[in-house]
Amino acid sequence: MERLKNNVLLLLTALIWGCAFVAQSVGMDYVGPFTFNAVRCLIGAAVLVPVIFLMDRLEGKNGKREKKGGGKTLLLGGVGCGMALGVASSLQQIGIQYTTVGKAGFITAMYIVIVPLLGIFAGKKVRPVIGLCVVGAVAGLYFLCMTDGFTLSTGDFLVLLCAAAFAVHILIIDHFSPLVDGVRMSAIQFLVAGLMCSVPMLLWERPQPAVILTAWAPILYAGVLSCGVAYTLQILGQKGADPTVASLLLSLESVFSVLAGWVILGQALSARELFGCVLMFGAIILAQLPERKTLVNPGEEPERTEKQSRFRQRRCV
Repeated sequence: MERLKNNVLLLLTALIWGCAFVAQSVGMDYVGPFTFNAVRCLIGAAVLVPVIFLMDRLEGKNGKREKKGGGKTLLLGGVGCGMALGVASSLQQIGIQYTTVGKAGFITAMYIVIVPLLGIFAGKKVRPVIGLCVVGAVAGLYFLCMTDGFTLSTGDFLVLLCAAAFAVHILIIDHFSPLVDGVRMSAIQFLVAGLMCSVPMLLWERPQPAVILTAWAPILYAGVLSCGVAYTLQILGQKGADPTVASLLLSLESVFSVLAGWVILGQALSARELFGCVLMFGAIILAQLPERKTLVNPGEEPERTEKQSRFRQRRCV
């Protein structure tokens, strides 16, 4: 029963993140990309503040308060994540103006394939199957995005850069998340990302408060649900959940983005584009499956299982 509850929470997280692409697209009808991101990230940071106090209180009552690193480590992790998130979300928000919601969702999901490739430069071993995943993802990207002139559209290219930035973001989280409190680091990252986006917002877009209020619905969805609620659900859902099942459920974000774009915005995909989506989604799923290891000594099973459970690929938007 507990496992079913965790899976439902992770599925709901993917649904919220997938539908957020619609909110981002609709928000561009009212405000500029930097304005949208600045406001949504600052709202996300504000939403997580009471969550931090609530979780601290619950853990204190249950006697499960976990002490993790703070101070410089927490600040360094939060700032690093925030800078990567600010770059990634800005590229995504600008790019989504020139492509469909479905394409943006699937191309963004390429970060799951890019992550292990970037890990090579950090000295991490990459499984041979990842090469097959890259080939499948690139093939899917071709069918999804390439025009007759064999070029990526401006929006597709920007979202692809966004996927690379999100890959860096995930690697930073992977390094710092075992050392600090995840919710606190998330709150700091949203604050940093919001402040980063506020600079170009004030320089180039200079929005009026009345204009921002006209986009209240998509901004609140992206800020409260996508940033605050979804990340909290992810934390709760991943506690005690099988890491493979968790990552597979979260990757359904890309599928929900296509469905949301079709149902809400009427952005239907052609047969060629749908085939590209299938190839990319297959590559994404294959990239997340853990490597099977042969156990020489049966007594080593608990230890190796524990090592496998350290697989972490979480996203904080």
